[in-house]
Amino acid sequence: MILPTAIETIAAIATPPGKGGVGIVRVSGPNVGAIAMAIIGKLPAARYAQFADFKDVHHTIIDSGLALFFPGPNSFTGEDVLELQGHGGPVVMDLLLQAVVAAGARLAKPGEFSERAFLNDKIDLAQAEAIADLIDASSVHAARSATRSLQGEFSQRVNYLLDALIRLRTYVEASIDFPEEEIDFLSDGKVAADLENIAESVAAVLDTAKQGVLLKDGLSIVIAGKPNAGKSSLLNCLSGRESAIVTDVAGTTRDVLREHIQIDGLPLHIIDTAGLRASEDVVEQEGVRRAEHEITQADAIVLVIDSQQTEDPQQQHANIFAQDKPILVVWNKIDLPNAGRISSAENNIAVSTKTGAGLVELKQALKNIVQYNDNNQHQFIARRRHIDALKRAQAFIQQGQHQLANQQAGELLAEDLLQAQTALAEITGAFSADDLLGEIFSSFCIGK
Repeated sequence: MILPTAIETIAAIATPPGKGGVGIVRVSGPNVGAIAMAIIGKLPAARYAQFADFKDVHHTIIDSGLALFFPGPNSFTGEDVLELQGHGGPVVMDLLLQAVVAAGARLAKPGEFSERAFLNDKIDLAQAEAIADLIDASSVHAARSATRSLQGEFSQRVNYLLDALIRLRTYVEASIDFPEEEIDFLSDGKVAADLENIAESVAAVLDTAKQGVLLKDGLSIVIAGKPNAGKSSLLNCLSGRESAIVTDVAGTTRDVLREHIQIDGLPLHIIDTAGLRASEDVVEQEGVRRAEHEITQADAIVLVIDSQQTEDPQQQHANIFAQDKPILVVWNKIDLPNAGRISSAENNIAVSTKTGAGLVELKQALKNIVQYNDNNQHQFIARRRHIDALKRAQAFIQQGQHQLANQQAGELLAEDLLQAQTALAEITGAFSADDLLGEIFSSFCIGK
């Protein structure tokens, strides 16, 4: 899709708010040449940094710095782009932006530079989203994965699936055009084999995309359990600082405490909650209510058990085990001489928040229960909408397999393949509703 020629020139400050050594005003659109003449008196040579004075409409010098010109279509947006790099003070940047607007630009909307790059076929939608994800990356793993998506690794895998779907759909539709050949076309084994290969490829991309969502969004993990089991101590151990007050008095934590940590690049939002017990204290009752709410909202639960207790955790916390989400049972206080028998069942870990014993195994167990793999050299960043699109494509492919196996219905199979193709095309933007584009780009930084 190519933008129409009669389009406005946009401008924005491309560097973060606040003071800095360098600040950049970015301009894109057909009036770049005229704006350059108004601000610095000339249009710089293409892709050559030139030192110049930046002037306003009254020819008063605002600042001095570097001017760079990137003629379209060989620019980020595909249009003529001008960057004015001056001193990064908020006042001088605002004055420079005002001068650019007075010379013929308008203020850019959030994400409008990236949106124009997408609309001018410089990047696809997954790559455009990767720009924002790279900026927002909270770990080295997330940044590297976002870079792979920006370079097109995710898009290449999606486009491979799209090509395979198109080829197979063309083959199936050929059987519809020649009905006397239909049985031979659909029962020769080729369609079933190709469909199975596509299904396996979609499943593999979906698994990798789920890892990418983990890297982007992280996981919400609630620490739950009885009072004085060591929940707050565990939060302090995981965060590496004294986030929560720890005393021998049961019920110290009465509100929700949150910490953001990383385990081998996996962002985790750890939530410490009030101890779960019946109480006459109105404040503690509210704390328990909030704890129960957080448990229902969590991606996973860490259930802390005092290893001195003798009750069965599943009976004691039946409401927690009834949750349809991963649960890691952490047996704390194993350093005490009267520690009881500790379950060796799967997803049970023994620790001592006092001595640090078992914490390494605990961190590995946290990665395991969410199926996080930090050794994938081909990881790309992904979003929840990508997961939704892949799941819909997967469902249509599975439905197509059913149509082929049970009914030999070429028309129905072709329609399922088309629907799967449409779902996958939403990822790269080959097919995207206007409201989806507006929602995606409105979340970007202004100047990107």
